[in-house]
Amino acid sequence: MTNAIPPTGAALRGAVDLSALVQRQQQGSQPEHGAHSSSLPGDQIVFETDDAAFGHTLELSRTVPVVVALWASWSEPSKVLLGSLERLVRAHDGQLVLAAADADRSPQLVQAFQAQSIPTVVALVAGQPVPLFAGVQPDDVIGQLFDQLLELAAQHGVTGRIEAGEAGETGAEGAGAEPVEPPLPPLHQEAYDAIERGDYDAAASAYRTAIAQDPRDSLATAGLAQVNLLGRLKGKTLDEIRSAAASAPDDLGAQLDVADLDLSGGHIDDAFDRLLNLFPSLDADGKKLVRERIVEMFEVVGTDDPRVGAARRRLASLLY
Repeated sequence: MTNAIPPTGAALRGAVDLSALVQRQQQGSQPEHGAHSSSLPGDQIVFETDDAAFGHTLELSRTVPVVVALWASWSEPSKVLLGSLERLVRAHDGQLVLAAADADRSPQLVQAFQAQSIPTVVALVAGQPVPLFAGVQPDDVIGQLFDQLLELAAQHGVTGRIEAGEAGETGAEGAGAEPVEPPLPPLHQEAYDAIERGDYDAAASAYRTAIAQDPRDSLATAGLAQVNLLGRLKGKTLDEIRSAAASAPDDLGAQLDVADLDLSGGHIDDAFDRLLNLFPSLDADGKKLVRERIVEMFEVVGTDDPRVGAARRRLASLLY
């Protein structure tokens, strides 16, 4: 859930109980040497974790807040998000660390954190989980959440700092968060680089060119939908979006914005329901806009997701 950090002064209450996971690890075989630090030696700021290494990650959270990103190699948005998280975590000079967990190799973590979608990002403070968000978020929203996370950590005495590795021993490759894979097609790489620097217009242009060259490029289609979503949310705050939607329930633009916000935060059913409930009351132009937006959202979520299938059937019943 986006912006799910407890308010200032609140007690730490994790969304899940992680003790059972740690106990299972203690009862099972010990992780192989280096299971936690599969990144390059010396990089303590960004590293891999998994089911076997989670005990060490949990213990580290008693010294410094740990941001845990559940990602997957098949999810291009989650790989893009990892790059943003790494950049923002490193900017805090050791006040935060990032632990990247491959969901396919960490089924116990996925279950423990009740991850409904990939990517999902949570934090650990003093051994307790703190929900952050699911899906992707603009850098400014992530930055706000990190500021709140540090405030919460300070209230519970977690104010340590981790020293970065030696020069040349950090970076995305050192993090071990992305396995070595074949290079992306040139236009996909161009889009990826544009997303990394926050230039969503350039990323969208690269994806549109890729689609023009190959209309069957499903990754480019999904990527275009993703950067369109990020571009629409850029520069807007959570409070502004929700306040505008609440004060103007008949304003289609405001409702589209809050649906984008729900989708980016992993509240997929909420996003679909909002627009589908609104659909019957709209004029022809409004219905066309909502239909196009929902179809784009299908690409963001993934067309094989069962929630997409249900929403698609509901949309079809409204159209015909």
